[in-house]
Amino acid sequence: MSNSQYETYETYGTHDLYDPGPSRGTDFAVDLAAPGAGPRPDSGTGPYDAYEPAPYDGFDLHGPPTLHSAPTLAYGLRDGRPVPAPPGIPGPSGTRAYEDTYRPAYEAPAAPLRAGVSRGSGRRRKARYAERVDGPMRRLLPQALVVAFLAGGTTAFVAEDKAIELNVDGRPRTLHTFADDVGDVLADQGVTVGAHDMVVPAPGTELADGDEIAVHYGRPVRLTLDGRPHEVWTTAPTVEEALRQLGVRAEGAYLSTSRSRTIGREGLALDVRTERSVTIMADGRARTVRTNAATVREAIEEAGITLRGEDTTSVAPESFPRDGQTVTVLRITGSREVREETIPFQVRRTDDSSLFRGTEVVERAGQPGLRRITYALRTVNGVSQKPRRIRSELVREPRAQVVRVGTRMLPTSVRGADHLDWQSLAACESGGRPDAVDPSGTYGGLYQFDTRTWQNLGGDGRPQDAPAAEQTLRAKKLYVRQGAGPWPHCGARLHG
Repeated sequence: MSNSQYETYETYGTHDLYDPGPSRGTDFAVDLAAPGAGPRPDSGTGPYDAYEPAPYDGFDLHGPPTLHSAPTLAYGLRDGRPVPAPPGIPGPSGTRAYEDTYRPAYEAPAAPLRAGVSRGSGRRRKARYAERVDGPMRRLLPQALVVAFLAGGTTAFVAEDKAIELNVDGRPRTLHTFADDVGDVLADQGVTVGAHDMVVPAPGTELADGDEIAVHYGRPVRLTLDGRPHEVWTTAPTVEEALRQLGVRAEGAYLSTSRSRTIGREGLALDVRTERSVTIMADGRARTVRTNAATVREAIEEAGITLRGEDTTSVAPESFPRDGQTVTVLRITGSREVREETIPFQVRRTDDSSLFRGTEVVERAGQPGLRRITYALRTVNGVSQKPRRIRSELVREPRAQVVRVGTRMLPTSVRGADHLDWQSLAACESGGRPDAVDPSGTYGGLYQFDTRTWQNLGGDGRPQDAPAAEQTLRAKKLYVRQGAGPWPHCGARLHG
């Protein structure tokens, strides 16, 4: 049902009751206003009541129109001739109006006119109007409600639908969805995100028509930056964008792969050496270079400095050069020197009961060994360094010295000589020193024995090597044999 004050019907073919002009197959409206309102603005000059609809004849308002082949006749004509007008209903030029047989199916045929009652009277027109409005309105109202309900549901359906642009890792597509937030859209599209992935806006954000959702997957990067390994994640699709995202200064840097290389979901290994400032001190002058070298040796070569022979640097040549580092080149000259060194011998002591206690006799003299050592001599930047031993060779092994040690108890006295002043004799002969030796080396000890006399008295070795008590004992024995004669200058002191 239309909302206007006109009810629309579809014409049958070329039948036009209002306009004999050229319009064909058009719709026209029937005014549902009060009867007698006069001619319609879009009709001909005839009155509103001149239109009498024919029977409905089964025409479906929602189906295709039924075409009728009856000819179109002007009002007041029948078979082309004027029809006399009945009393009370004037026609054109005094003729009777043509009786219209078209009538909707829901409208009953008109009753015959009674005498004195005009077909166009107000009472009859009012009844016809009420009948026409009530019938179709009552039948079309449920259909109108259904149409209104469907229209309202469709409006709500369309209002909930949203056009969203979803960009997953650089692949955009537009889709329609009824989801309320970002997380629902991702779930509907089967997009799974992890802890290292980024979603913009966040998954809980509500959606509106025209919004954009961007999903950036995380990619593992095994980054070696200036010699130090790192395990990082990035959502950047290329190496250059990843470096920018990680804050790595890539200007002048060395990269192990192309900057434009795409980073797949599996990630990649990337070696980056940023540009650094290194100062090289060599041959009395400093050179500062900007370099992305991997080793100190490479940085030195970039500075135009050559290492020769044993030359080295203040830091390990294969170490990584750091920004602001100063490296000194050490010019080294070297030579070798061979030196011989003695090896001291050992002393082996054995007990001998034939010797008085405190007496030691060297049975076999020791002999030192000999070792030949090679040293490296270096000068660094003209300064001599401590020699470094690089090789040792044994020329002769040392021979141990064997010494017999007396264990026999010394006698306490010698009869006939104990009462003499032996201390004064010793002071006169040797100054009281048991190890004293005369300038010629012939006499030794407290009492200046020669070696032959000493050994005849039972002594071993040299007298100066024997204890003082043994020397005194041997001197007493000599006195008993020969008196004070062996000491011609000092013998008188024995008697005070």
